[in-house]
Amino acid sequence: MSAKTPGLMYASLRVFDLSLGEMLWSRRTVFMALVVGLPVLLSLVVRALFELGAPIRVMGGAAAGPVIFGLMIWVFFVRFSVPVLAVFYGTSLIADEVEDKTITYLFSRPIPRGAVLLGKYLAYLACTVFVVLPAIVLVWLLIVPIQGSLGPSFPDLVVDLGLVALGLTVYGALFALFGALLRRPLLSGLIYVFGWETFVLLMPGYLKRVSVAYYLQGLVPHAMPGDSAVSLIQSIVRDIPSLAESLVFLGIIEVLCLWFAARAVATREYVLEQ
Repeated sequence: MSAKTPGLMYASLRVFDLSLGEMLWSRRTVFMALVVGLPVLLSLVVRALFELGAPIRVMGGAAAGPVIFGLMIWVFFVRFSVPVLAVFYGTSLIADEVEDKTITYLFSRPIPRGAVLLGKYLAYLACTVFVVLPAIVLVWLLIVPIQGSLGPSFPDLVVDLGLVALGLTVYGALFALFGALLRRPLLSGLIYVFGWETFVLLMPGYLKRVSVAYYLQGLVPHAMPGDSAVSLIQSIVRDIPSLAESLVFLGIIEVLCLWFAARAVATREYVLEQ
């Protein structure tokens, strides 16, 4: 009598437990540390210059710590670290197993095929969230006290942490779908992030509504510095969705991408190259 096949969630948690350690000790974790370490290092330099009495300027004008922090959240995290990490991790969830020829071992287990993708996706979230969010807190502690105070900006920090976690969640699901469907998902993901999204955010019309970044910018709680190039960019992308619209569409993107990715993994035949 054959063993009963475990449910999707139970099987996903088993794959998560198996994959988490592998991801934490992979070369991608070193890359992730370098990506999120850059804004922390920059924050240390800015704080040291402030303590030494040097004027702190952004886009040619003086700026207080909370303004600098808001700019760093958008530039270094929302528009760079989050999508880049999601590309490198998300597209590899299945591709790495195929490349290492371990996909057949996973599929030979008595678990639903979709659980392999969902479990590895949960491991990706755990790895990235527990590295990226502490880095944001460090940047906040270093930057905000520059002509500012921690207390009043704490609510914005909480929103920022939720925003980045949501970005990692949605982008990860999107690029997990890329990895499940495309032969060269990493290249396609990089083109999407640095090509498509950069282009559509600066263009008028409705094209921007098919980008994750468009809905994420509706959740950013910070005002950008005035009289600067950033203000010019803001005037171009003035069409910002409401909070409710952003959350609804990000949720739809997340659910659909994960569902289609799991379905693709469950139905696709993987031919391993010799």
